[in-house]
Amino acid sequence: MDNLITAVLVLDNELVVAYANPAAEQLFCQSARRLRDHPLTELLQHSSIDLVQVKETLENGQSLTDSDVTLVIDGHQRKVEFSASPLMWERSPSMLLEIKAIGHQRRISKELSQQAQQQAARELVRGLAHEIKNPLGGLRGAAQLLEKMLPDPSLHEYTRIIIEQADRLRNLVDRLLGPQKPGHRQHENIHVILEKVRQLVELESGDISIVRDYDPSLPDLEMDPDQMEQAILNVVSNAAQILQELQELHALNTHEGEITLRTRTEHQVVINGQRHRLAARIDISDNGPGIAPDLQDTLFYPMVSGRAGGTGLGLSITRNLIDQHKGNIHVSSWPGHTTFTILLPIRR
Repeated sequence: MDNLITAVLVLDNELVVAYANPAAEQLFCQSARRLRDHPLTELLQHSSIDLVQVKETLENGQSLTDSDVTLVIDGHQRKVEFSASPLMWERSPSMLLEIKAIGHQRRISKELSQQAQQQAARELVRGLAHEIKNPLGGLRGAAQLLEKMLPDPSLHEYTRIIIEQADRLRNLVDRLLGPQKPGHRQHENIHVILEKVRQLVELESGDISIVRDYDPSLPDLEMDPDQMEQAILNVVSNAAQILQELQELHALNTHEGEITLRTRTEHQVVINGQRHRLAARIDISDNGPGIAPDLQDTLFYPMVSGRAGGTGLGLSITRNLIDQHKGNIHVSSWPGHTTFTILLPIRR
């Protein structure tokens, strides 16, 4: 038990810890003595697996295994393999819990797979956009010619409707595609961009508190300032809108909406399969309701939105802009907490 890299816990029939091996101490950042006699529910801030279902393994005598479980321990999200089995411990019915952290290589593999899927989705959108824009141009041109030939001016209203709707669809397709080419690059301080975004969001949503936690030692980054501002603004605006909606729903008991902008320097980071010695990490966190687990893997796809009334274009455009800067963006979320993390390589 002492030499296993898998965290092992023995729980009684009330899910109270009776034993923890050294790997469990490392996972929960507490000694076995402190873990003992504490319910599992107190040690986890969030679990994607239903702990009531885990407890039922004692009653039905069957094991439970899940290879992709999200646990939040001490404010940190961890992806683990989870296994619960009935056990007799000191002559009483107990449960053996095995928790194994998913390896770094597996996380990289999952990121590369998601990147390939999103690239395929973008190519599909580009193909559809081409097929849609060509007939729209012909439709608009025909409506313009028809408008000139109509003898009755009162009929022009109908041709104007055709032209307006064709323009609306064309604008939608252009927004769906987003910027296709990198703009003018220059060395810029990321905190200047974040301050512009903060000021814009505070003007639109004064009730939301925006906390700044900047690392002043972060060097300037090579970027297109306008594109980077748009990418970050999409994320922060989404968070502010969700928090505002939450405040409106709880008008009698105002939810203290808070967004945190945090910057840090990361060392030896793998971004899109490539290792970088230095990278800038930008965390955009909020204390909203969280993102549904079934949406988290597809959130950056076009036309996918976790907000009622959302277009599903903002985060897709953000992902596209971050990709053009050779960076990466991912999300970690559970009830009461959502963090979008942007990683940008620092080139000396």
